[in-house]
Amino acid sequence: MSAFASFHDFYPYYLGEHRDHRCRRMHFVGSSLVLLIVLAALFSGHLAWLWLVPLAGYGFAWMGHFFFEKNRPATFRHPVYSLMGDWVMYWDILRGKVKL
Repeated sequence: MSAFASFHDFYPYYLGEHRDHRCRRMHFVGSSLVLLIVLAALFSGHLAWLWLVPLAGYGFAWMGHFFFEKNRPATFRHPVYSLMGDWVMYWDILRGKVKL
């Protein structure tokens, strides 16, 4: 796989790695949990809860890839673009641009 010149070039590839709606749902659940954990930790003052962020975010996403997509998460090859892609896809799902 070649390197991507920009996130704009990467994102169509990223979406192609998430063709299965069940994988996208797992990503959405994981990202939603990340937001809830961060908010709960900040508002409660229990910052130790933040250790759950990568577990929730990556755990759900990777299960979606391993069980439904049957592919290797882009995180392993493009960690920064992949993290960006997670949140852009999350926003696109919320706006109805990507189907859940």
